Amino acid sequence: MSFSLIETLAIAAGGILLGKGLVRLFPILRELCLPEPVLGGLLLCVLFTLREMAGAQPLQFDLTLQTPLMIAFFLSIGWMASWRNLKAGGPDVVKFFLLCAVILVSQNVIGMGLAKALGQDPLIGALAGSVSMAGGPGTALAFAPAFEKAGVEAAAPIATACALAGIIMGGLLGSPLAARLISRHRLKGGDPAAAKAVKTEPIETPITAAGHPAMDAASLMNHLKFFFLVMALGAVVGQWIQARGITLPVYIGAMIVAALLRNWHDLGKGGAQKVKLSHEWIEELGSIALSYFLVTATMTLQLKQLAGLASVLVIILAVQAAWIWVLASWVVFRFFGKNYDSAVIGGGFVGFMLGTTANAMANLNAITRQHGPAPRAYLVVPLVGACGTDFVNAAVITAILAMFR
Repeated sequence: MSFSLIETLAIAAGGILLGKGLVRLFPILRELCLPEPVLGGLLLCVLFTLREMAGAQPLQFDLTLQTPLMIAFFLSIGWMASWRNLKAGGPDVVKFFLLCAVILVSQNVIGMGLAKALGQDPLIGALAGSVSMAGGPGTALAFAPAFEKAGVEAAAPIATACALAGIIMGGLLGSPLAARLISRHRLKGGDPAAAKAVKTEPIETPITAAGHPAMDAASLMNHLKFFFLVMALGAVVGQWIQARGITLPVYIGAMIVAALLRNWHDLGKGGAQKVKLSHEWIEELGSIALSYFLVTATMTLQLKQLAGLASVLVIILAVQAAWIWVLASWVVFRFFGKNYDSAVIGGGFVGFMLGTTANAMANLNAITRQHGPAPRAYLVVPLVGACGTDFVNAAVITAILAMFR
């Protein structure tokens, strides 16, 4: 049975609704910050797999839009790579960004080293490294085709399984680690009234405070034109780079173009101030693209291919979790002064280095609700987790793939 493009998108929309239903039905899924499109896509994937096991023919989907959706999401990530915002966050943000960049490299060293020691392809270890840990499901599924071209069978289900495991670990380990540091070192947060304000009011960063015009029809059209233009320019840039013998993921060109345009826009020179773009709406449109990309990618996974690697992945992921826990306790905590804010930053660090920025923010909220506000953590963690590490991670993964080409 084959499904057309429109039918595939309709099934994907149903998958997103299924994911929302699962989160409403099981609150623990919301607390762990598991993405709704991934949950819905996996449920569909399980149903399709059971159907095939019963003897039915495999379903065929039209995935023509999967790559453009992925490019649109990473374009929005590129747009968030604002050097001005990183500097505006102060020295702490820059130091944290550099520290996380080094640590995500170590995730690959650990994963690849363990995979080789266990008799597996080192690239499988990279999939269980920064591709899925610091990268999350979006990066994992985006790079999976490149790993399959490099010879890793079942790269997509491996990367997805690792990313989901990382999200769960990031949600379960981050808050207890911070609570342990606070108790052990007898640290104190702010007053209860300030803590209530942190819980109920949105935390503004230089990105989210930049100003957001209402999204009317004309504004929506401008943003869509921006996406299409950057995607086209990114394709040209990507082809130019590949013509020089450098293999890059298909979205890198658009990501680079978006980052350059964002920093030009921040300068406000040469007509940049006349360009009316909402940072919030670029993030929102990128999030919509990510939702449809994730659900179409996960619902077509071949889960049966994971069976032979389960024990290897469990070992690698357990070591990754222990490594990040140690770094948060002994490096991040001390690096930022062994105080209350540094303990909260450590909890957020565990969240996004194993899972996603959503995990990190959930950890921060859980800690500050109980112990008091940590404004320094709320500035440092989302700025680095939301944009800084993704850009570095893409470069690191691309370099690894080039080494094993």
